[in-house]
Amino acid sequence: MTLPHRHVLTCPAIPASVPLARREAEMTYAAWGINPGHRSVGPALLVLSELVTNSVRHAAPVSPQLTVIYAAGGDTLAFAVHDRHPRQLDPLCFPQSSGGLATVAEVTADWGGTWTVRPDADGGGKSVWITLPL
Repeated sequence: MTLPHRHVLTCPAIPASVPLARREAEMTYAAWGINPGHRSVGPALLVLSELVTNSVRHAAPVSPQLTVIYAAGGDTLAFAVHDRHPRQLDPLCFPQSSGGLATVAEVTADWGGTWTVRPDADGGGKSVWITLPL
């Protein structure tokens, strides 16, 4: 799927990056004409917060930076959180996990979205991609 809108934020893997990523999402989506009150924006911000928090909590010791990729087009809102921690996540385990990844799975499924984990080519990191319908 090709999405015409794309924006990238790289930030330190620290707790302050969670609200930073949310604010960047709100501003970016608004600049693309996506109303902040759109029904998919709230769930997207919640899932984004959980993914950034997960990277901050678990990847920061080996991945001092994380990258958030925002994308949108037509009827799709998408974003990814990337870190360089080598532990690969299995999205099939998200619903059975507790805490943040369980929230990611539940909210994404409830809103008709998808989640995908894409490992880096060298196996040294991964991106968790979320898509939600607009």
